Amino acid sequence: MFNFKEIISVSLILFSVIDIIGSIPIIIDLRKKFGHIQSGKATIVSGVIMVIFLFLGESILQLFGIDINSFAIAGAIIMFLIGMEMILGLQIFKSDPEESKSASIVPIAFPLIAGAGTMTTLVSLKAEFSTANILVGVVVNLLFVYLVLKTCGWLERVIGQAGFNVLRKVFGIVLLAISIKIFKNHLIA
Repeated sequence: MFNFKEIISVSLILFSVIDIIGSIPIIIDLRKKFGHIQSGKATIVSGVIMVIFLFLGESILQLFGIDINSFAIAGAIIMFLIGMEMILGLQIFKSDPEESKSASIVPIAFPLIAGAGTMTTLVSLKAEFSTANILVGVVVNLLFVYLVLKTCGWLERVIGQAGFNVLRKVFGIVLLAISIKIFKNHLIA
């Protein structure tokens, strides 16, 4: 039932799509805007989103008359706006005192961790790998996501404000490039 090679493949594919390491500057920035981020809640919610989408993704999108390409483009636009915030120092996503408790959900759990890229990838993985191995790969990635979310404060202290500012701009550009790539790939498809 479980195939170690498939689990490794799925884990690595999801790791590269989720890109939690590349999201560290975004998470630190969101922590500054919204205050405390609930690592456990963000991890659990993103895990639930991923599992639901693994089993029901295509059906849910079809129910709303949305194709995967449109869903991916919507996620790419959100990623683009977050990247613009990081590079230009703009504040597009305004912090609302009542929203501070939900920052763990939007934009961290969705679309940062369990975004359109992750969801589209999960649907694609079903064609190649067994569901059990995909689920194990999801859990492996969620454990790593939780670890990164928990240590972001420590990472910020180690990196420092100047290092954080450089990383924020660099990863902002990377996020813009990824969002444009997703937009372009799904616009043409």
